[in-house]
Amino acid sequence: MKLQGMSVLVTGASRGLGAALVEELSRRGARVVGVARGEEELSGVVRRARERGGEVHGIAADVADKEATYAIAGSAAALVGPLDVVIHNASTLGPVPLRALSDTDCEDLERALVVNVVGPFRLTKAVAGSMAVRGRGLVVHVSSDAAVAAYPTWGAYGASKAAFDHVMRVWGAEMESLGVRFVSVDPGEMDTKMHADAVPDADRSALARPEDVARKLVELLASGGEALSSGRVEVGSLPALEAGSPGAEMGNRAEAEMGNRAEEVAA
Repeated sequence: MKLQGMSVLVTGASRGLGAALVEELSRRGARVVGVARGEEELSGVVRRARERGGEVHGIAADVADKEATYAIAGSAAALVGPLDVVIHNASTLGPVPLRALSDTDCEDLERALVVNVVGPFRLTKAVAGSMAVRGRGLVVHVSSDAAVAAYPTWGAYGASKAAFDHVMRVWGAEMESLGVRFVSVDPGEMDTKMHADAVPDADRSALARPEDVARKLVELLASGGEALSSGRVEVGSLPALEAGSPGAEMGNRAEAEMGNRAEEVAA
């Protein structure tokens, strides 16, 4: 999959993995739209990527808001053209500290399902038809190991991630013949605010950096290999990018080109 000039939408783009994906994708030449509720943080992500020469835009919106769905999809297409890739990264843990299911309010479970399942479902519906008409497209769900393992106190989050994993599998079965692929990606444990909120006493030095996970995920997208049709991928199982590898060299060339473009703009 050629990333140069590709139109990509990333939700949850104001921090953590979402922000790292915006930076890495734009560094590789993709035209990126980031979506997040936090307008100030999102503006900072956009500004930093543009300073490096990337084509990046921000849309301050809540993917869980039913009324925002078509506005997000329409604005993104107007900014970068018909979307080639959508990355569903936005999600919520629910109230923290995390609590047992027997102590979870029904409203909190409902909120987790709206943010982590219904919101991305609506947004996918809004863009998948255009992808099918063009005969190509990729939808990525940033999932979790909590979707497949039963961790105490992670019930609302884990159930919502498991639900959308299955939605992605069904969509893949229905639309892969039309050229639209659906893959869930488990990024592993990362040093993010969400992880700190969930496990405040974790050893942060043992956690993956979002920037490193983003590079491996973007290289997976660029490879366009069979993993993108397998339904679910664990980023931790992907090989590390070595210096001098095709992916690393491609990224270095793209970064150099972006630096040149940034200097031209500054001049």
